[in-house]
Amino acid sequence: MKQKLLFLLLVTTTIVSAQTDCSSALPLSLNSTNTAPAFTNETGVPPTNYCGLNTGALKGKWYKYIPTQNINVTVSTVLAQNSNTDTRVIVYSGDCTVLMCVASNDDYNGGLGSQVSFNVTTGNTYTIVFDNKYSSAGFDFTLMQSPAPAPDRLSFTSQPVSGIAGTYYNCVVDMNGDYKDDIVSAIDATHLAITYQQTGGTFNTTTFTVPNTTILPSWSIAAGDYDNNGYNDLIYGSGSGVCFLKANSDGTGYTSDRKSQSYLVQRSNFVDINNDGKLDAFTCDDNSPNRYYLNDGTTLNHNQGGLGDFPTGGNYGSIWFDYNNDGKLDMFIAKCGQGGSGVGGNINQMYKNNGDGTYINEAAAANLADPEQTWSSAVGDFNNDGWMDIVVGVNSTSNGNTNVKRNNGDGTFTSVTTGSGYDTITAMGREYVAHDFDNDGNLDVLGSGNTIMFGDGNFHFTPNPNTYPLDAYNKPVGDLNNDGFLDIQSNGSVLFNNGNSNKWLKINLQGIQSNRNGIGARIEIYGAFGKQIRDVQSGTGFRNMSTLNTHFGLGSNTVVTQMIVRWPSGVVDTVNNITANQTVLVVEGSTLAVSSFNNNEFTIYPNPVKNNINIVLNASSSVALKTAQVFDLNGRIVLETAVTNLTVNVEKLSIGTYILLLKDEQGKHYTEKFIKE
Repeated sequence: MKQKLLFLLLVTTTIVSAQTDCSSALPLSLNSTNTAPAFTNETGVPPTNYCGLNTGALKGKWYKYIPTQNINVTVSTVLAQNSNTDTRVIVYSGDCTVLMCVASNDDYNGGLGSQVSFNVTTGNTYTIVFDNKYSSAGFDFTLMQSPAPAPDRLSFTSQPVSGIAGTYYNCVVDMNGDYKDDIVSAIDATHLAITYQQTGGTFNTTTFTVPNTTILPSWSIAAGDYDNNGYNDLIYGSGSGVCFLKANSDGTGYTSDRKSQSYLVQRSNFVDINNDGKLDAFTCDDNSPNRYYLNDGTTLNHNQGGLGDFPTGGNYGSIWFDYNNDGKLDMFIAKCGQGGSGVGGNINQMYKNNGDGTYINEAAAANLADPEQTWSSAVGDFNNDGWMDIVVGVNSTSNGNTNVKRNNGDGTFTSVTTGSGYDTITAMGREYVAHDFDNDGNLDVLGSGNTIMFGDGNFHFTPNPNTYPLDAYNKPVGDLNNDGFLDIQSNGSVLFNNGNSNKWLKINLQGIQSNRNGIGARIEIYGAFGKQIRDVQSGTGFRNMSTLNTHFGLGSNTVVTQMIVRWPSGVVDTVNNITANQTVLVVEGSTLAVSSFNNNEFTIYPNPVKNNINIVLNASSSVALKTAQVFDLNGRIVLETAVTNLTVNVEKLSIGTYILLLKDEQGKHYTEKFIKE
């Protein structure tokens, strides 16, 4: 009996000593309930950074969690057995020398308990601290995977919009340069109607007489400013080729450029194929190798081959994005696989951009060469790990269910359909697009069954049980009342998103060296939620054109600590500490001389410099700097190197003024201006 008692005492002592500080934090397991004994006899030190909570605690209990998957987790003391014990919780990421705030809470939902939810990344360490600011009593707490959000929290109100005309209601994009989404209607071959969004969510329609386009967008439509004059132009894709409608210098009229090639167009896109700063146009050919039109600054010139060369075509849904994070736009083609057999080579393709104007099909190596009968696919970072994933839609019962593909971050993809929710959904569809409709920070999919499949951030999707009228094919997406929630236009009506309490951020781009729209740019945001990314795209899904404004849902987060825009030109803009629920315009190169993310972290010397820049961390700083990039004042990267012994060698740079951008181990950026002599 004495031996058993001694053993229990030893265990208790071990628990106490293990919680002394960050370096001895107790490990936690996922989906566990844990007992934290009273603070009375403990020696644990309180945290020094309270992440927004009041200071003044005398003791702390330290724990750590290292996830094995990218998920959202919840730490909570809001448990019946705690009888409303007064607790506070703070969560950090990083090692003990660099603890970065992730989340904190005191008095959750009106009670005295505490609860936080946050995204975690595989292999990262998360430090969880409780303190005795208000109570020294013991308590239980849980660390659980957060449940998928209830899908019935989102609904839409269908409202007819006067002025939408014609048969083709499949384009929602800004057409007058005010960055508010408008609705484009191709009435007939000589008339175009644009229903412009007004302040307050009302609309005003203008009908334009245009030179005869000969064809109409019977298969697809896309928008982009291919002459960089500030007004978006259009491409019509039909059963007999394409026509471009080009806006004049003030957006009050249009000229038409009907191309002579006759072929069956499927998806069309505006994209800078050769990265020369001018938008080109790409079209899928159903019966032959694909076509594209290169912009020489005056006209768009027809080309064929090099991006889907199989003689009998079968190319349906092209979507451009950076799948391998090398800064170059790649293209995935959803193929119509001749009944799903893959006969004739109609197998999905993944074209990697070689950076020299050529592309190579890497689908087989990437595990994407599947013979699905697919017309389009939804692309986005569905688990918020910084890599683009693919939900490959199906439009034929011979191919089974939609295929969910996770990007492994090494140039390959793995099917994670089993357990995703799509393994039990048998509905077919042509239009698959990824957007965050409920603004919870996780991408959803509008697709098969004319419903929204809500993502939980870990490849689990739940259909919205609320019904709403949607056309099977015409459902472009945009914010049509400028309230920060994405709406859906369907035929002559708009399904206005009724929203919820979640926060949002909308980014508009204006390219200078890159194309005016910033199509092809990668936008990253960071905050307590972790990281989210978007690629700016023209032409997603199978036929529709959705907004070119970039939209992020933020959940309950009120601040984005850092936003990074990586332009196709190589320019990198950084904006820090952005308040939620607003629209931000970023002009290419405009932020390069902005102060550092936290200008109290370090100084550099000498400045001017001849050979080596030395970095001196301030006494209170604990950042671990990892890499350095140097930009000239035109925003071009002229040097990229590792930070070694807090030194950056710049002796090979020409004389001039530059921006030094330093990146730490947490992925945050700091900038300083210097002069090279």
